[in-house]
Amino acid sequence: MNVIFTCGGTGGHINPAIAVANILRERHPDCRILFIGAKGHMEEQLVPNAGFELKCLQISGMSRGKSLGAIMKNVRAVSQTVKAVSQCKRIIRKFGADVIIGTGGYACYPALKAGTMLKIPTCVHESNAMPGLTTRMLADKVTRMLICFPESARHYKHPEKVETVGMPIRREFIYTDRPEARKELCIGDKPLVVSAFGSLGAKKMNETVAGMLALEKEEGFPFHHIHATGKFGWEWMPDKVKEYAIAVENCPNLDMREYIYNMPTVMAAADVIISRAGASSCNEIAVSGTPAILIPSPNVTDNHQEKNARVLSDRGGAVLLLEKDCTAQTLYDTVKALLADPTRRERMSTVLRGSVILDSAERICDILEELTHKS
Repeated sequence: MNVIFTCGGTGGHINPAIAVANILRERHPDCRILFIGAKGHMEEQLVPNAGFELKCLQISGMSRGKSLGAIMKNVRAVSQTVKAVSQCKRIIRKFGADVIIGTGGYACYPALKAGTMLKIPTCVHESNAMPGLTTRMLADKVTRMLICFPESARHYKHPEKVETVGMPIRREFIYTDRPEARKELCIGDKPLVVSAFGSLGAKKMNETVAGMLALEKEEGFPFHHIHATGKFGWEWMPDKVKEYAIAVENCPNLDMREYIYNMPTVMAAADVIISRAGASSCNEIAVSGTPAILIPSPNVTDNHQEKNARVLSDRGGAVLLLEKDCTAQTLYDTVKALLADPTRRERMSTVLRGSVILDSAERICDILEELTHKS
C-alpha cells in the first residue's frame, strides 16, 4: 500500500495528515508513505520530525490583490503550479501511489491535480466549514470529499462524493483528565481562563487582553489567567502590561508566556478558553469540551473563521464575538458571565463533545484503504 499525503503552510493542514499517517502506519507497518509539500514552510520541520519522507516543490499561493505586484505574483504562481503538476506526475509514477490525500493549503493542489490526471484515487479533507479556494478547484475532480461538519455538505455539487469524517486530533486532547491537569498546573480551586490567538500572535487581540488584565487587577485577579502572546506579541506585550502597573512575575494568578506547549493539559484544566476560530482550534476545543469565547480573525480568506465559529455558536457550544465589537470590557464581562453560570458551561461542554467525531483519523484510514482496494 503506497499512500501520498499532500499538505502545507500551517499546522492546521499538516498535523491532521500526520495523525492519519500514524494510524495508517500502525495498521500497515509495511505501507509506504510519502508527503508532498511546498518549500519554505512548516512541513519541512513537522513532517520529518514525525518520521515521514517529504518532497518539497517550489509553489506559492495566489494573491487576491489587483495591484501590478499582485498580478505579477499570480503569474509566477501559475507558472510554478504548472511546473509542479508535471513534477508531481513523475513523483507519483516513481512512487507507485495507490491513493493520494490532500489535507489543505495551496501546496496540495499540484499532487491532487496530477493524481486525477493519472486516474489515481484521490480525496481532499476540508477542515473548514466553508471550502477554500484549493478545495473548490478540486472538488469536482477528486474521488472523495471529506468534511468536518455535516453543515458543510451543502457547499458541494456532488453529494455522493461527500462524507463527514470530522477532524483528526491528537489523542491527548481526548484523553487528558481534568482533575489531573489542574493538579499538574497547581491552580487549586480558582477558575482558569486561557487565551491564545495563534503562534505568531494577533496584535489587536493582545492589546485587548492587556486591557482585560488591567480590569482583572482592579478586582484582585478573581481567576487564574494563562495568556499566550505569540511570537510577535512576546516582543512588546510584557512592557504593555507594565503600563497598567502589572508586574507579571509578582502575580501568582497570571501566567503570560509566548506559546502554550502543553495545550492539551491547559485546555483540559480550563473553565473558559478565548481563541481564534481556525479549524484545528475549534476541533481541539470541541474534543476537550472547554467552553469557549471565539473571536474569529477578520484577516482570512473568505472569512472562514467566522463560519467555523458560527457552527459551534449556533449549536450552543461557544460564544461568538467579532473582533470589531470586542473591547477589553466586553471580553471581561463575557468571561465573568460564563464563570458565574456553571450550568451553562456544563451545557456548552456537552454540546461541544457531542459535535465531534472522535475516531476521525480511523475513518479516514478506512476510506484510504477502500480506495486502495478499488485501485
